[in-house]
Amino acid sequence: MTPDANTLFLRLEGPLQAWGDTSKFVIRRSMDAPTKSGVLGMICAAMGLSRAAARERLPELNRLAMGARIDRPGTRWWDYHTVGAGIGLTTAGGGVKTGAQGTLITRREYLADASFLVALRGEPSLISQVAQALATPIWPVYLGRKSCPPSVPILAMPRADESWANPGHFNTLDDALAAVPWCPRYDHDPTPRGTADTIIEWRAAHDDDTAPEEAEVWYDAPVCFEPPVHEPRLVLRRVIAVNSGGPAQQRTPAPPRPRADYNNAEYKERRAQRLEADHGLCVFCKAPGTTVQHITYRRAGGDESQEDLRALCRLCHDAVTMIEYGTGMGLDRIDPCLPHWRDEILRTRGEILRFRSEEGRRRALRQASKPVVRELLEEEGA
Repeated sequence: MTPDANTLFLRLEGPLQAWGDTSKFVIRRSMDAPTKSGVLGMICAAMGLSRAAARERLPELNRLAMGARIDRPGTRWWDYHTVGAGIGLTTAGGGVKTGAQGTLITRREYLADASFLVALRGEPSLISQVAQALATPIWPVYLGRKSCPPSVPILAMPRADESWANPGHFNTLDDALAAVPWCPRYDHDPTPRGTADTIIEWRAAHDDDTAPEEAEVWYDAPVCFEPPVHEPRLVLRRVIAVNSGGPAQQRTPAPPRPRADYNNAEYKERRAQRLEADHGLCVFCKAPGTTVQHITYRRAGGDESQEDLRALCRLCHDAVTMIEYGTGMGLDRIDPCLPHWRDEILRTRGEILRFRSEEGRRRALRQASKPVVRELLEEEGA
């Protein structure tokens, strides 16, 4: 890298990645591209900065403009976690829950088999420091979470058989991300598509500049890591031409999150038809059916047929949904009519009923005002 280089490239690739969004507590989602907080946290780890010490360097590091090229979007994958087992969890009242009650069950989302090219653009002196730190990191670097080690070197450099145009100096992030050739995973990979999706940070060139209407707000510009505080930044989604050395091919879109458009008129009609076909009864427990379950999302949003849906009561629907999320299912989901799901659905229904009964009892205790009840609440750590 030349001394006057103003751009640094990172290759973020591994079996799993997790770039947290604003979701907290028991469900942790992942953004569809690396966040600035995650990338700067990785740089601080390479520099050997603790969470507290990183606060002094973050204002300088935040001046780096960041863009990400999505070379391989990956597949969204859920994992099951427990927190606090054997240690205890602090309650809002200051108590500590131990044992089974002190275990918090969480679900965390990952991107599996994804690959991103990140460009950082800034002052040459800072770019040089960051490059040196990532080349010889003091602490290990991870792709968002500790369970996500990289599978290739973080610093992206031209291979022996490649030629990058202006590899260290670019006028814009768009030019930088377009100049780096797509890197095939295997030698026999076909010629890549000639375009790629990017997420590029937008900054005003003048004080009176207005952000484009299509700009998105990402709350991922870190102020400090302990406690975690973030400020918003604006990003633009763009499609750029990639220096692939071959003809442009059709882009492969990122896999959509399974969902149905519940405001779609066609979907509402299919829903009503399914409920009528099932005589208004839950296909599992024969209670009044109040909703429908998608057994596949491959045609969701109005194109589904009656065979894609099943009428369910709310309790059975909640039980089936819990099983699906717990097992990380994709487009094809649970058919509650199949006998091999019966025991699992019954077990999950029982868990939901016990949880609701316990919550109802505790809610009644909270609303009471007798001193003896307040003492019971304090003993339970509520």
